[in-house]
Amino acid sequence: MDRREWLQEAAASHLHIALDAKQLDQFEIYLNQLLTVNQHMNLTAITEEKEVYIKHFYDSLSLAAHVEMKEITSMMDVGTGAGFPGLALKIAFPHIRLVLLDSLQKRVNFLREVADACEMKEVEALHGRAEEVGRQSMYRETFDLVTARAVAKLNVLSEYCLPFVKVGGHFVAMKGPDIQEELSMGKRAVTKLGGRITEEHVLALPEEKGERSIILVQKTSSTPKAYPRKAGTPQRNPL
Repeated sequence: MDRREWLQEAAASHLHIALDAKQLDQFEIYLNQLLTVNQHMNLTAITEEKEVYIKHFYDSLSLAAHVEMKEITSMMDVGTGAGFPGLALKIAFPHIRLVLLDSLQKRVNFLREVADACEMKEVEALHGRAEEVGRQSMYRETFDLVTARAVAKLNVLSEYCLPFVKVGGHFVAMKGPDIQEELSMGKRAVTKLGGRITEEHVLALPEEKGERSIILVQKTSSTPKAYPRKAGTPQRNPL
């Protein structure tokens, strides 16, 4: 079974995602762009093709096992890096309007190239810091879903992400397997920013490639205007 067939079968059987031939082609385009650009720009330490499919593509799609993606119309991926989970989820759920936010212009350029090569519509790759963009009215509290994967600890990450989530929407943090200490430290920040942790899940990647955690936060009230604080402050002085 080649990697395309593997992803199609794994997504269908474990995540209940049906991927058609066009979507599988898009994942292959994404893979080729990632590995080509990675030769001269640090995008990922994972360079074996099947490993990319498991640890990046499947891992990104695993969020859909806990969020009803068909009901999501708008999504922001904060600190998206090489586009995970945002671009992978956009391939699987093309109806979503996606904003990819990253602080490095070179990565933003890469994301735009992938979106163009895959002929995606309603994808915006945005250069900026979450603390600054989160104060802009066109982005603040406008998204059904905001994601972040391996960006920062939860007490910091919440200040980056929750200002973007509309009331009633969700913020999802994708983490490694050991999250209990981070959860206990992050609950105060989540509450202060208008959120409530509703679910925590640990999942195993296929072929014994490790474990991941997913933390779901519901936005229950508007984030106070004082947040996010100035760039760099959440990291230096977490809530």
